[in-house]
Amino acid sequence: MSKKVSIQQSNFDFLKLIKKNNNRDWFNKNKDRYLKELQNIELFADALLGEMNKHDVIETVNGKKSLHRIYRDVRFSKNKTPYNTHWGGSFKRATKARRGSYYFHLEPGNSFIGIGFWGPEPGDLKRIRDEFSYDSKSFRVILKNKNFIKTFGGLQGEQIKTTPKGFDPTDEAIDLLRYKQFILRKYFTDKEVMDPGFVKTLSQTFIHARPFLDYMSEALTTDVNGISTI
Repeated sequence: MSKKVSIQQSNFDFLKLIKKNNNRDWFNKNKDRYLKELQNIELFADALLGEMNKHDVIETVNGKKSLHRIYRDVRFSKNKTPYNTHWGGSFKRATKARRGSYYFHLEPGNSFIGIGFWGPEPGDLKRIRDEFSYDSKSFRVILKNKNFIKTFGGLQGEQIKTTPKGFDPTDEAIDLLRYKQFILRKYFTDKEVMDPGFVKTLSQTFIHARPFLDYMSEALTTDVNGISTI
């Protein structure tokens, strides 16, 4: 199935039209076109989910469930345009032992995937920082891996400029302790996105993130002594 399903030029063309005509009147007049393009995106997400489940266990039950709505929540945004100008979706890893999630964002000239932890709750953030402070060597080995660097460049995410409360500013892991988010990201060209093998390319890229996700999952499901907390 993954070999037959690919992102089409029409999927991107429709996004360009939304960007030029981001209003409800235009969208309602072109609702049938939207539903037609959405159908292919759902098939793509289904194919990707099938590939993902070959090497991970995903909580999402089908591609349609993974997709984010085209309708924007504008309640707290200065940008009041009603529709997103990208196709996006996310897959949450299943069971308490597997932490983190996978995100894909498809947009003309700005397609990428994101992996990791966008907004860790305070308890999880504290646990990750405790692990870094206790011993950051194994995590640094992951970050310095040549394949990891080639694929993702490095760890990304928002950081604080000061020392987190409860930690020593001279801690050798202070550079890691300042992170509030832990994200991996990789961008793709439009040509790559519309390649018939893009589903497998994405799945393989997600595989490259497994050492990072496995480290985080272990940190978040055990205490500093390695005893399970779940």
